[in-house]
Amino acid sequence: MGQEFLHQVGRAGKVKIMTLGVIGKKVGMTQIFDEQGLAIPVTVIKVDETVVTQVKTVETDGYNAIQVGTVAAKEKHLTKAQLGHFKKNNLSNYRHLQEFRVENPQDFKVGDKVELSVLENVEKVDVTGKSIGKGFQGTVKRHNFGRGPMAHGSKNHREPGSIGAGTTPSRVIKGKRMAGNMGNERVTITKLKLVKVDSANGLVLVKGSVPGCEGRLVTIVPTRTKWN
Repeated sequence: MGQEFLHQVGRAGKVKIMTLGVIGKKVGMTQIFDEQGLAIPVTVIKVDETVVTQVKTVETDGYNAIQVGTVAAKEKHLTKAQLGHFKKNNLSNYRHLQEFRVENPQDFKVGDKVELSVLENVEKVDVTGKSIGKGFQGTVKRHNFGRGPMAHGSKNHREPGSIGAGTTPSRVIKGKRMAGNMGNERVTITKLKLVKVDSANGLVLVKGSVPGCEGRLVTIVPTRTKWN
């Protein structure tokens, strides 16, 4: 399967790219050596079997996309709707389903496998995953607020301070940066360097910050912007 690109100009004038990617599990970090003998730190991502489970078109669904499934699952871990979906298409059961917008969905059919060849001749990739959860954190850690005096007489070491005026507007403005849950949210890191693709072992080596902890699923697609 080749790469499918659809360029659309957004409000800001940037070119968005809709493309097919792969889904893998973050294994951990290691280092490899380039031709000059320099050590390059990389994150290892294991890509398991990924199968096309549904093809969506403008005529039937209102948009062009393909749905893929990965990570084998037992029946007891799926809903009846999911089991019926797989049974209808004579597919194995998969725990994780995801869609990729593509330009030519007619080039795919249910049961096709998504190979790592979609990342051939790609230098930069966008990696999407769920970031590591930090729990409930204060404003200093969560929003990089400054702290107050650390003297014994001070009672404002790491307090958030005023959150609004008492008269006007007499309320807290929506979106006020305050303490709360930090992390554990969907994050996309763009334009990471794709160091190596090992199709034989199903491994992808990426240099840069890959979101999520070890064992989490991440999505890898060719970078969505035209700027490197």
